[in-house]
Amino acid sequence: MDYNNSSSGPVKGSQEDFLANVAADRIFFETDRSNVDSEDQQILRSQAAWLVANPVVRIRIEGHCDERGTREYNLALGERRANAAKNYLSTLGVELSRISVVSFGKERPDALGSDEQAWTLNRRAVTVTVR
Repeated sequence: MDYNNSSSGPVKGSQEDFLANVAADRIFFETDRSNVDSEDQQILRSQAAWLVANPVVRIRIEGHCDERGTREYNLALGERRANAAKNYLSTLGVELSRISVVSFGKERPDALGSDEQAWTLNRRAVTVTVR
């Protein structure tokens, strides 16, 4: 863990600080969708507030998909999902130059399995701080 010696909490601006102070590091999507719904907007507003308070932190938004569909389709869908989160954060005052995106398609599942529960957890965009 990335801890500051002078306090018992995470280092300001670290991934641990981010996770401790935002609603969530990820948003979820419906099948074949990349739109940011009202629940996602609430999470992204929380992330944007933290990012505005930590203006030197850069982030990467990772787009993910469930296992269904071709590799190419899922890479494109994952990119649309990451870009949807990026664009929403930019409307909340986060500079685009601080945000990069990457799509992992279906290559990095969060949940293993071939059922709706696993698919739901794998259709996501995850925000990660980068140094």
